[in-house]
Amino acid sequence: MVCYLGGMNEVTTLETVNLDGVAAALERDGFAVVPDVLSPEEVDGAVERLWAASEESRRRGNASHVQDVDPNASNVRVFNLIDLDPLFGELIQHPVADAIVERCLGSNYVVSNFTANIARPGSGSMMIHSDQASVVPEPWAQPWAINIIWCLCDLRGENGATRHIPGSHQWASTNEMPDELEPLLVPFEAPAGSIVAMEGRVWHTSGANITENEDRPLVFGYYTTPFLRPQWNFSAALQPETQAQFTPTMRYRLGLDPWLNVAKPPN
Repeated sequence: MVCYLGGMNEVTTLETVNLDGVAAALERDGFAVVPDVLSPEEVDGAVERLWAASEESRRRGNASHVQDVDPNASNVRVFNLIDLDPLFGELIQHPVADAIVERCLGSNYVVSNFTANIARPGSGSMMIHSDQASVVPEPWAQPWAINIIWCLCDLRGENGATRHIPGSHQWASTNEMPDELEPLLVPFEAPAGSIVAMEGRVWHTSGANITENEDRPLVFGYYTTPFLRPQWNFSAALQPETQAQFTPTMRYRLGLDPWLNVAKPPN
């Protein structure tokens, strides 16, 4: 797996990330790993605040287990992250993530969803799917979606890393897909503090956490072109005080204002 470094032992920033390398990897492989976007201290803080957000979400009456998605409750899902802690409002518009998404989808992209999946020991794997193929009819000719996966731990197969099928973003229709997908799955590997950019046509699934005592917290920013309906209705889900903190650009990306189709978000 190729990593695009911003510098040895340095936090990767907008100024140091190799965007050309990331774009080339997305086109060639369907994914790219960018390490050191968060420092070890930022990772530890994010994990602590993610668990607090999970507790607050349950206090609000939201389920942490989606029965139709995950085989058991050891997969802890956290929705509406942006409303639960300002940290996640910062991560969804992180400059490195924004630059990668804009390079892939164009400047008028929108935020479709922002969720967490904490795979606890004993968690199972969900169904194999492609985010784009789930909502767009064939042929899947170009990328209209991308995931930015925030790795809040060292990501590997044993602790439930997201598993993907290499090269599957090049399948334009079901006719090009092999009959058996499970044997083709490969887990992502990335150190804590990385982001994994995964193109929306990649076929993938969550991994099973077979460790005895290791949680696998991941946060998923899902972005799409503006003509695809978002997964999450931010105008209904975000409290007014949360909405008020965002710039005009982020209000556009979250669908908080009554914009017509625009070629470029407002400044």
